[in-house]
Amino acid sequence: MRFVIAGGAGFVGGHLCRRLVADGHAVVVLDNLSTGSLANVAALRDAPGFTMIECDVVQPLLDLVEGPVDVVFHLASPASPDDYDRLPLETLAVNSDGTRNLLDLARARGAAFLYTSTSEVYGDPLVHPQPESYWGNVDPIGPRACYDEGKRFGEALITSYRRVHGVRAAIVRLFNTYGPGMRLDDGRVIPELVAAALAGRPLPVHGDGGQTRSFQYVDDLVRALVAVGLDPFLDGLVLNIGNPHEVTMNELAGRIAALVPGAGPVQHVPGRPGDPQRRRPDISRMELRYGWGPEVDLDSGLRLTIEPLLAARHGRDAGEPAREAPATVA
Repeated sequence: MRFVIAGGAGFVGGHLCRRLVADGHAVVVLDNLSTGSLANVAALRDAPGFTMIECDVVQPLLDLVEGPVDVVFHLASPASPDDYDRLPLETLAVNSDGTRNLLDLARARGAAFLYTSTSEVYGDPLVHPQPESYWGNVDPIGPRACYDEGKRFGEALITSYRRVHGVRAAIVRLFNTYGPGMRLDDGRVIPELVAAALAGRPLPVHGDGGQTRSFQYVDDLVRALVAVGLDPFLDGLVLNIGNPHEVTMNELAGRIAALVPGAGPVQHVPGRPGDPQRRRPDISRMELRYGWGPEVDLDSGLRLTIEPLLAARHGRDAGEPAREAPATVA
């Protein structure tokens, strides 16, 4: 099959590209590198069927992507608070104009379309855990609005394209994801805590640390994306993808500190404006349709994420693989 992956040079996109190429598929990456990096796809440069096109998907794409396309993955968007705070207009544009251009590409090529939305569409939820049927509790003019409402608009646009133009499309709502290759300066909680621990600084926990999140290891997410993307009946689905194991930020900081020799103590800092207090996915739909569930528990995933960084700090090859972690459900 031939896949177009918008945002394929990002953290998740790079992992997805490597998996698809390893499975023998052709991949075309579209990325403007505003938050991604060529390093995430450098190993694929000479792979058969792999193409990298540096472009902004808010511009028309039909003349850029030649040949047949089976599936369009839309992963192109800033996804961390620091990035979308720095790039609010770009975040809104890529989830509106960019989504429309990618839908037009899918429509012209007769391809299926898969949109990576986010748990942020649920806002600060009043329903817990969050099922796909929940409409959310979102502040449309708050500090996260460019991302939250951008993704919500993208979902609405896709729904209308299905109805008006018959594009086969599905929406997946991703919950917090982590793993090797994350930028340590991207502003999300795990890289922020890991960067502080590696530097021997206090680990910053925003607010009282009682707020919760559910973290999935990137390999688990990629398995889910591949299952959905290869679904021959892909159309009209809305699916949560995440790990239902819920932890407080205080507990997360403690687990990271335990894995990094010389890590500083936990230090509470002012809370982030608009920070949701609880976040946990209901993944029943993914379980029933694909038999999918997370396999890597939090401690194992954190170890796989941190060990290459520790190796680099001690002068060993940063690309040396970490020791194998057991595949167990958190």
